[in-house]
Amino acid sequence: MENRPMPIALSYAKYRQFVEANKELCNDFETVSKLPEEIGRGESRNFHFERGLGLTIRECQMRDRVIFKNPPRQHPVEFGFHLSGQCQDEYGNYLRSTDSGFGITKINVFDPVYDDGTPSLDELDFLAVDLINRTDSLGIYLQDLIAFSDNLKFLIGGRFDLVSQKNEDFLNDTTATQDDEAFSPRIGLVYQPIEPLSLYASFSRSFVPNGGDGQGGILEPERGTQYEVGLRSELLEGRLSANLAAFSITKSNIAVGVEGPPAGLRRAIGEQRSRGIELDIAGEITEGWKIIASYAHTDAEVTDDNDSDIEGNQLPGVARNGASLWTTYEVQSGSLQGLGFGAGVFFVGDREGNLDNNFELPSYTRVDARLSYRRDNWVAALNFKNLFDIDYVESRGFGRVAIQPGIPFTVVGSISIEF
Repeated sequence: MENRPMPIALSYAKYRQFVEANKELCNDFETVSKLPEEIGRGESRNFHFERGLGLTIRECQMRDRVIFKNPPRQHPVEFGFHLSGQCQDEYGNYLRSTDSGFGITKINVFDPVYDDGTPSLDELDFLAVDLINRTDSLGIYLQDLIAFSDNLKFLIGGRFDLVSQKNEDFLNDTTATQDDEAFSPRIGLVYQPIEPLSLYASFSRSFVPNGGDGQGGILEPERGTQYEVGLRSELLEGRLSANLAAFSITKSNIAVGVEGPPAGLRRAIGEQRSRGIELDIAGEITEGWKIIASYAHTDAEVTDDNDSDIEGNQLPGVARNGASLWTTYEVQSGSLQGLGFGAGVFFVGDREGNLDNNFELPSYTRVDARLSYRRDNWVAALNFKNLFDIDYVESRGFGRVAIQPGIPFTVVGSISIEF
């Protein structure tokens, strides 16, 4: 047996270190809003929302990359840690129509019947939130990419997380604490039978703290398992890339909003599964002509929950089918050099509106456009959103509450300079 030294290259070309410490982000937000809610047949509910939010985030990160030379192959090893602390101080007052238990009379805008007036905010009892949530976490990870040959590579790694949470609810005079830990492995394999084509498969697990439930408690962290197989191809001599993937993602303890009162409640779904396929194409077809296209088919359903009535239901807000196409062209020479045009089509299919699947958000197709001019190191652009001014629902809040319409026709101008 012969012992041979294994050199570790630490030159600047093969060694990369990243350290960030004592980064602090502090924000204090306060909003007072009155939001009309249309509930059908012209009825409108006035929603008074007063909220304050203080958020402080501190982070320290370190990443290292070392190349191990083990003839005839060498492989990079990445490792590091992420230490973070977050404190969120939130209060909120909510006042809504009497049929929701909040105290403001709703009104029909087509046949209004006026009451004696809305009392002042000081005269009413609020359903409020007043809490401080603290989350401290430490994550340590290690990853190794091993090349068995020029066309076969294997990745193995993992991350270990420690999370401590504390939730102080001053409204209900309760304090909840929770400590969690998890190891999340990651494995991947890439095989390249011919130069422009790669086949890959991967397995990974995830761990994400969920925070509070809106009532003084702390939700169990979200855990997930993902399997993915696919192929990547380089077309047009490498100018265009295409990726086709099939995936299966299973998650447990997914935090979702719950209709109040009070507002801001959350609970965790026992288990949900998403399966589907994705196709992405991006690149430059010819000089100056760029394209980005995608399609996704997703079947996302609740597979296990304490409420058996929702098992088998589709997850709210997730479209079974979605597609997009965005293309731009910039004149490369002549008197119009730098002039650019762009246009895109975005399709989102039908989506369920809540976990009970008793109402649906309709599909929509939106068209955007862009006009730009590039000169030296600056670019001036006009972006046209929702070019044909269609009406559509973009997202949902908590069930039928806070349904968010898409933006109308909008023009946004910008000037950017590169230094």
